[in-house]
Amino acid sequence: MAKEALGRGLGALLGEIEEAYENEMPENKHDVKVIELSKIKPNPFQPRKTFDQENLQQLAQSIKDHGLIQPIIVVKEDKHYIIVAGERRWRASKLAKNKTIKAIVVDIDEEQMREHALIENIQREELNVVELAKAYEELIKVHNLTHEQLAKMIHKSRTHITNTLRLLQLNKKVQNALVDSKITMGHAKVMIGLSEKDQILIMNSIVGQKLSVREVENMVKSLKQTPLKEDTTPQIKQQYDFSQIRELLQNIGLTCNVKNNKLTINFNSSDDLDFLLKALK
Repeated sequence: MAKEALGRGLGALLGEIEEAYENEMPENKHDVKVIELSKIKPNPFQPRKTFDQENLQQLAQSIKDHGLIQPIIVVKEDKHYIIVAGERRWRASKLAKNKTIKAIVVDIDEEQMREHALIENIQREELNVVELAKAYEELIKVHNLTHEQLAKMIHKSRTHITNTLRLLQLNKKVQNALVDSKITMGHAKVMIGLSEKDQILIMNSIVGQKLSVREVENMVKSLKQTPLKEDTTPQIKQQYDFSQIRELLQNIGLTCNVKNNKLTINFNSSDDLDFLLKALK
């Protein structure tokens, strides 16, 4: 299916998405069904993982006051329906304590559901930056695209695509801090390429000390210029006097060498070793 989708082009898919929304209120009202909310499930391929609760509450109030203007789009699956487009409206309708929702049932397969979910959110700019990066990554994999090709198809710059995808190189905790607005996109870009340990260190410093992007840039520059290394500073070693022990060994017939604070005893036979052990005892 991915090959077929690639053959017809992502641009065609974008057109289909736009057409689907234009037709959400079809001329023939019988095309719109009323479905129980309990029979509807979210799209498992939905890239958007977080929904602003305040915005959902506002939408829920609007639905209470004016009703649902645009039906959602679903696909039939056994005794249930899967959302293709309109998960926010579905969630808001549940908050509004509605039991049913208007929906248009379409006939698409699993691969198209994945693509529609990705494109819908990208086009409507409803994803946070990390979710957006993951959506770009999946589209590139599904359609075997270059950054340049994806940029042209969704009308973004190649630099935007590349910079967004680079956010996936960040530690998960740093990604979450970015999503939660504890750090900015500027902060995040500076940390790309650092070790996970350094990323966490800098993230904690940003949050704790309210560092600006410029201050973080200087911090990263300092880290790169003076990375943590093993201490190679020459140490002044104390020199030990082995003269007495060497004299004692020589007195019992053993020879030894002294170098760099090390004393080496030379044994010519096992008898020499036995003799030393008896002397020590």
